[in-house]
Parts: sequence; C-alpha cells; structure tokens
Amino acid sequence: MDVSFLGGPQPQLGVGVVAPFDFALDRELWRWVPDDVSLHLTRTPFVPVEVSLDLARLVSEHETLDAAVQALCAVSPQVITYACTSGSFVGGVAGERAMCAAMAQAGEVPSLTTSGALIEALREIGARRIAVVTPYTKSVTDSLEDYLGEAGITVTGRAYLGLTRHIWKVPYRDVVDMARAAVVGAADALFISCTNLPTYDVIPQLEAELRMPVLSANQVTMWAALRVIGVQAVGPYQALLDPVARRGPAAMTGSESAGPGDTGPRVTPEAAFAGPPAPPEGEPLDGIDPPPYPPEDPGPLPPV
Repeated sequence: MDVSFLGGPQPQLGVGVVAPFDFALDRELWRWVPDDVSLHLTRTPFVPVEVSLDLARLVSEHETLDAAVQALCAVSPQVITYACTSGSFVGGVAGERAMCAAMAQAGEVPSLTTSGALIEALREIGARRIAVVTPYTKSVTDSLEDYLGEAGITVTGRAYLGLTRHIWKVPYRDVVDMARAAVVGAADALFISCTNLPTYDVIPQLEAELRMPVLSANQVTMWAALRVIGVQAVGPYQALLDPVARRGPAAMTGSESAGPGDTGPRVTPEAAFAGPPAPPEGEPLDGIDPPPYPPEDPGPLPPV
C-alpha cells in the first residue's frame, strides 16, 4: 500500500522532563498534553534515601541535572522542565534560578522547574495568599513555605501527610480531606504540592467546592512548559488553563491580595495527617498498618 500521499510525519513538538527516580505519574503528566506534543521523560539516578530535604538536595544537584538534560537533548525537545517541587524549592528562590540556568546551559534550550512554574502560575491568576497541601513531612512543608515567602506569597493555611515514601499511592479522598483542612483563612488559591501526588481528576471538584482556583504541581509544570512553546495545556474546567473557569460557577471568590503594608505576625493554621496511605486491597505496605486519616468518615465526595 502506497502511503506517500500522507506527507508526514509532521514536525515533532517535544517537552523534555527530568523527574526524580521514584516518580510514578507519567500518565498524569500526559493528560495535560495535547495530542500533537510528545513528552520525553528521564529520571535522576537512584539513591537509597526516603523523601526528605536530603533527598530533595540529592536529586537537584547540578551534575545530576546536567547529565539528565544532555540525555534528553538527544531527541531535540523544544523545552526542558524539572518535574519535582521539593527538589526545586529546597534551595530557595536563588537555588531555583540557578537550576534553570544550569539546565539551560547544558541543553541550550529554555528550561524551567515545577517551583518556578508555580510562581508563574500564581502571578497568572493574581494570587498572593494561598493555602497549601503537601504529602511531605513538616520540615519539607516548612521549606516550601519559606520558598513561597521569598517569592512574596503568603501561606494562609496548610495540611500535610508526613509521608516519606509511596506518595503516588495517596487516594483522591485524602487529597480532598487535606484541602478542606488547609483552606481555613482568606486565600486566593489552593496549591497541592509534589509531582508524585495524584491530582488531575480532583482539581475541578475542589475548585467547585472551595470556590477558588486550585493549582497542582504537575498541572503548573505542564502548563508552563507548554506555554514556552506556544501550546495550551488541556484539562477539564481548570482555572489556570481556562480564564472562563475563573469567572464561572466556581466563582473563584478569593480574598483581596495582601498589600505591602501587611506586616502582621505570620501565623499559619495547619493540619497534619499522620501515617502513610493505605495500599490497594491485598497489597501490604512493608508490614505497616497505617492509622486512619482524620476524619475517618468524611462522607461521600461530589462526583469527579
């Protein structure tokens, strides 16, 4: 059969992604990407360290990034992104900028990180006061708040799980519970941290319930990377992706942004959700029986 009349394939648009060695949500990243764009993923080398500030530093070393970026450049992506929130905020604002510069130098293509993309996304929606949800320990969550503070973002409330492994197994129900616990003050938006935490399907539900924009680590990563190459991320009724959603039934009735004179004491309400998530039925989690998340029975969720 002669297929020469097809004239293809069309020139490829590619996004290179450097992810930590334990990243498990490749499919979630793909869900924000239109059909005519390819994702090219590579991972940092394995290190026997659980999720912590130490691991964040190890997977963001410039030597590690240099090798990963050079491997990705073999397939000529138009942009490269480092898909790890903690690895890109652990060094503060200056550290995040240095990572971008190191990747851009190694690959000679535009480069960005999840934490940098977060700040860009918050500016896009005009949010300066946010609630934060993380799967991390308290120390890693504190580091995220420090990074946001450097960037001029105030954290109004937060909730975290205290996990050091198996983050990709956290069910949507626990993400929703944390979000409800974190949004206790006047916030312009909610941010769900960690690229290894599933969020895609829960974002529209939370925006409708909380009546504010909801951003997630994977969402902002893909949104920012695609925007560099002039492509719009896809997703169901998400305020970041669709300006109409910012004015829609979710209302997005966030508080007034804090002004320069807002110098009062910094008190951040928080909720800590102890223990690792329960594995799927029949799958043991290294012999540990996790405690229940409070509340034990939050009731049925709105349909996703």
